[in-house]
Amino acid sequence: MAGLSLQHPWAFAFGLLGNIISFMTFLAPIPTFYRIYKSKSTEGFQSVPYVVALFSAMLWIFYALIKSNELLLITINAAGIVIESIYIVMYFVYADKKAKWFTAKIMLGLNVGFFGAILLVTLLLFKGDKRIVTLGWICVGFSVSVFVAPLSIIKRVIQTRSVEYMPFSLSLSLTLSAVVWFLYGLLIKDKYVALPNVIGFTFGVVQMVLYVVYMNKTPVVAEGKDAGGKLATAAADEHVLVNIAKLSPALPEKSSEVHPVFEMGAPRRCATEAARAAAPNRDVVDVFVSRHSPAVGVA
Repeated sequence: MAGLSLQHPWAFAFGLLGNIISFMTFLAPIPTFYRIYKSKSTEGFQSVPYVVALFSAMLWIFYALIKSNELLLITINAAGIVIESIYIVMYFVYADKKAKWFTAKIMLGLNVGFFGAILLVTLLLFKGDKRIVTLGWICVGFSVSVFVAPLSIIKRVIQTRSVEYMPFSLSLSLTLSAVVWFLYGLLIKDKYVALPNVIGFTFGVVQMVLYVVYMNKTPVVAEGKDAGGKLATAAADEHVLVNIAKLSPALPEKSSEVHPVFEMGAPRRCATEAARAAAPNRDVVDVFVSRHSPAVGVA
């Protein structure tokens, strides 16, 4: 076994370390999906990176099985399939109908159709070393796709000047993982493992640099929309100050008249004083009602 042989102790060490770092990388999106779970919405997050990562893990397991003696590749990619599948299921649960349909089409085309075609072509048309070479280059191509998938996020960071959708921990773990797997591939003399991680290291460094550049910048909000693409309106137009008079037990019933609602256009203090002047024997409670949220705050 090239990766486990005692004749290659450094290869084994880097392969084991690669498993640990890659496993932590797979877990890096947990805060993102916890946020999705809490908000019951996928917000501006995309499913493409997770679908592509799942496909890549499926390919690498197939490659490791065909080449044989690559247990360290099998273990980490098996874990990747399980974790990425959980992410995708959560995405389906909380995504809107359009996003669900888009994700379903990608999975049917990529993870079912294209992966099935690769299985048939490599098993039926190639044998021996040619099969390994063909499958190896296919793995390289889609490993690059995994690293290139965050390009849309990089573009978004530059446009919005916000790193909200590009966690630094994920970029760091991707970079470390790329370094370790490159060394592993180099030591076992497997160029198909080593090559894509050169690109992975490059993109990881770019993401970390962008994070440092934009982490303290003020996000740019598009006209008429917020950073997540939702329609935005002035806060002053979306809140109403309501003065609610609490009846005193000693007050007669005839004093329970209705008071008008004061809009945000008038200062809060003036509105409160006006209500108190109209009902001097009552306690006035200011209630702010947000049209964007069912919650009502009582001042």
